[in-house]
Amino acid sequence: MSDGISRTSTDPRLQTRPLAQASALSPDFYAGHDWLAVDQVQVLESGWQILCPASAVAEPGDHVVREIGRVPVLVVRGSNGALNGFVNVCRHRAGPLALCDGKGAKRLRCAYHGWTYDLDGQLRTAPEMQDAQDFDRAGIRLAPIELRQWQGMVFARAGSDGPDFATVMAGIDALVAPYDPVGMRHHHSRSYTVAANWKTYVDNFLEGYHLPFVHPGLSGIVSYPQYKTELADFWSLQRAPVSDPDGLYADGEALYFFIYPNTMLNILPGRMQSNRVVPDGPSRCRVEFDFYYAPGFEAMAPADDRFSDEIQEEDRLICERVQHGLDSGAYQPGRLSPSQEAGVWHWQNLLREAYARASGE
Repeated sequence: MSDGISRTSTDPRLQTRPLAQASALSPDFYAGHDWLAVDQVQVLESGWQILCPASAVAEPGDHVVREIGRVPVLVVRGSNGALNGFVNVCRHRAGPLALCDGKGAKRLRCAYHGWTYDLDGQLRTAPEMQDAQDFDRAGIRLAPIELRQWQGMVFARAGSDGPDFATVMAGIDALVAPYDPVGMRHHHSRSYTVAANWKTYVDNFLEGYHLPFVHPGLSGIVSYPQYKTELADFWSLQRAPVSDPDGLYADGEALYFFIYPNTMLNILPGRMQSNRVVPDGPSRCRVEFDFYYAPGFEAMAPADDRFSDEIQEEDRLICERVQHGLDSGAYQPGRLSPSQEAGVWHWQNLLREAYARASGE
């Protein structure tokens, strides 16, 4: 963790050490369905993560469907204007209440047997249940999930074992205030698929060490010599000056936030990207991008999108090759660079603590 204190474990792979003595996480944790199941339950389901722009659920009946770990979830704007979150599973026989994002729904109706719920999750109709003895329709509601709307984005979690939202986000508001994220408008969404474990992609995001070698275009904009990392309890921040003589980005500073367990915010003058990394199996992940622009900056979107494609393709290629190395059986965890990989160390220690809890330590 950020206090630099080492912690012992009966499993040597889970021992945490000060940054100056630290090595990378064992490749064991990047392979197989068993560790993916631990990630889903112990890391992702209890962790706050971005689900969508608030503008996607602005009006009553507007809804989005996502998943948090193993759990299918539904976010819907209620008829009274409240934002509601539910497990997207009917209380009858586990059918889905919504199959895709939508606008202006009046009710939530299960696609399997037609049970219908209000937008606040209360069961209203249940076809062919008139002969079921002691059937209490009034006592049946959709299972809720926790939601928070923050800076124009919707965050959620499906479990309640982790820290509360305010604790996770403490300190970020002041850092992003000069960029006014809430004043930016959502422009478009993209999704990228990477044939690598989801943690491999996060590892890659958390350091600028690879910029000169993997991202020549980005290195011409972001000042690698001035790159620095700051750590909090549940997030890290990479920041560096940006200067773009070709005009894609305004001069200023780039802020790259990682919010445990799988959310990223890339904030530059006039624009922001949010990312959520979602595992699609032990060796595949999906990265959900949303692009936001301040008024007057929307014209940069086409060029910004092309540049994002370029960066993501470079990241995809290196992550897939790293995953091959992790799976090879030939890799032993290497030492981390104290000056360049503090974010990796911080996140991997949070994982070690989650894995220790899963092991009962």
